[in-house]
Amino acid sequence: MNKRDAAKIPLYISMHENDNVAIIVNDGGLPAGAVFPSGLTLIEAVPQGHKVTLCDLAQGAPIIRYNVTIGTAASAIAKGSWVKEALITMPPARVLTDLPMATHKPAPLPALAGHTFEGFRNADGSVGTRNILAITTTVQCVAGVVEHAVKLIKSELLPHYPNVDDVIGLEHSYGCGVAIDAPDAMIPIRTVRNISLNPNFGGQAMVVSLGCEKLQPARLFPKGSIPIQNGGDPVTVCLQDQQHIGFQSMVDSIMQTAKGQLEKLNLRRRETCPASDLVVGVQCGGSDAFSGVTANPAVGFATDLLVRAGAAVMFSEVTEVRDGIDQLTSRAVSAEVAEAMVREMAWYDNYLKRGGVDRSANTTPGNKAGGLSNIVEKAMGSIVKSGSSPISGVLAPGEKLQQKGLIYAATPASDFICGTLQVAAGMNLHIFTTGRGTPYGLAAVPVIKVATRNELAERWHDLMDLNAGRIASGEASIADIGWELFHLMLSIASGKKTWAEHWKLHNALVLFNPAPVT
Repeated sequence: MNKRDAAKIPLYISMHENDNVAIIVNDGGLPAGAVFPSGLTLIEAVPQGHKVTLCDLAQGAPIIRYNVTIGTAASAIAKGSWVKEALITMPPARVLTDLPMATHKPAPLPALAGHTFEGFRNADGSVGTRNILAITTTVQCVAGVVEHAVKLIKSELLPHYPNVDDVIGLEHSYGCGVAIDAPDAMIPIRTVRNISLNPNFGGQAMVVSLGCEKLQPARLFPKGSIPIQNGGDPVTVCLQDQQHIGFQSMVDSIMQTAKGQLEKLNLRRRETCPASDLVVGVQCGGSDAFSGVTANPAVGFATDLLVRAGAAVMFSEVTEVRDGIDQLTSRAVSAEVAEAMVREMAWYDNYLKRGGVDRSANTTPGNKAGGLSNIVEKAMGSIVKSGSSPISGVLAPGEKLQQKGLIYAATPASDFICGTLQVAAGMNLHIFTTGRGTPYGLAAVPVIKVATRNELAERWHDLMDLNAGRIASGEASIADIGWELFHLMLSIASGKKTWAEHWKLHNALVLFNPAPVT
C-alpha cells in the first residue's frame, strides 16, 4: 500500500497478537465513526499515534502493548475508545531481584563481511570518521576565551589545513566550585578526559586551563596514564601564566599552539577500514508512539548488522530501558554482564530517589502528545534500538569502551547528557531517532537523524537524514530501512555530511555530575 492510500483508509498498528490496544496510523488522526478494515469502529476521535482499544476493558484490566502490560484500566474502557493517559494506571517498577540472568542463548547470526568505509586510523588502533582539532577546557571560566580563539582559528588558520575537518572547543560547566574529591566526581572527570581522546580527534590532545581551578590539567590527564598519539602529555595553555599580558596574548598563545596541532592532523589521510572499526551510539529523543514501530526497530535491525560486521554498538538511557530490565539481563552473554546491568540500574534508582523522583519523571509533554502514555510504554519502544544480539558488555557513565559487540552504556536519558557520555565512550558515529522532531547535533561526531513519521520527514526535509515513516505507510519494511541506514552509516563515516553538519548545528556538551556543587 502506498502512502496516499494509507492516508485515506483508517489504519491502526498492533505490535503483537496479544495486544488489546493499537495506535492510529493516519496523519491528523481519525474522527469518531471511522471504520477500520477489521470492522473496528471508533466511538470517539483519536489523534495520530494514540491508542485505541481493540476490545472492551473492565476496570483494573491489563492494557497490553508490545505483549507487555503498560498499565491497568483506571475505569472501564469501551471497545473503539481513545485510551487517554488518565485512563491508565502505571504499574510499579520491576524489582531488581530474581531476574533471568544470561538465560537467552540465540543462535549466532552469520558474520557480515566485505563492508568498509574510509576513515582516519589512529596509533592506538581506533578509527575516526572525522579529523577534528578539539580544544579541551578544564573549567567553564575559560570558555569565552576559547570560543573567541576558535572563531579566529577557523577563519584564519583552518583554510590552510584542508585535511582537517573542523576545530571545536570542548566547553562544559565543570572544573571549579564543585566537590571534586567526592566519590561521584570521578564521573565528570573521566568524561572530560575520555571525550578529549575520542577517535575523531586523532590523539592530538590540547588543553586550555585557567590556572586556579580545582580540575587541574595534571588531574584531568595523570602523567603517563593516557595514550596520546603525540607521544606524551597534552599540550596546555594556562591563561593565568605570567607571560600572558592582556586578552590578546591569551588568544595568540591558543592560536600558536593550535597551529602546531593542525599541522600534525593535516598529515592524516582517510584509508579503507572495515565496518568493524565503527563505534556507533544509538539514542532517541522527542520520541512518539511511532518510535517503537518504525525508526527504533529499523535501528535495531541495523544494530544487528553492525554486530555481525564486528563493530561496537552502544545503547543507553537508563530510565528508558529500566522497565525492560528482564529482557536485557536475559540477553547478557554472561551472569557477570547481567549483574553489571542490574548494578547500574540500582545505582540510578538510588540517584533518582535522592532527588525525590522516580522513573516516571522521564516522560515529557511531547512524548505524551505523541501517544506515549507512560515510561513503561516508552521503554518498550526504546529497547528495540538494541536489536536482538547478545549484550556483551556494560559501561558505567564516563567510561571508555574497550570491546566490540552490543554494549549497554549506562547514561541518563537526557539527549545532551547521553550524547556527551557516548562521545566519551569513544563513539565515532551517532544514530538519533525522533518522532516529534529535534535539530539535535554534536560537533564531535556526525549525527544521523531518523524520522519516525512521513509527516515529520517531509516537513523537516532538510533536518532528517532518513525517513523510517515509510514502514508505517507500507512503502518499506523494517529490513529495508535497516539496510538503508547501514549503508548510510558507511557513507557518513566516509565523509558524507549529515544535515546537522551541513547547517553546522550542534548542542553543547552537558556533563553528568551527580556529586555536590559547592
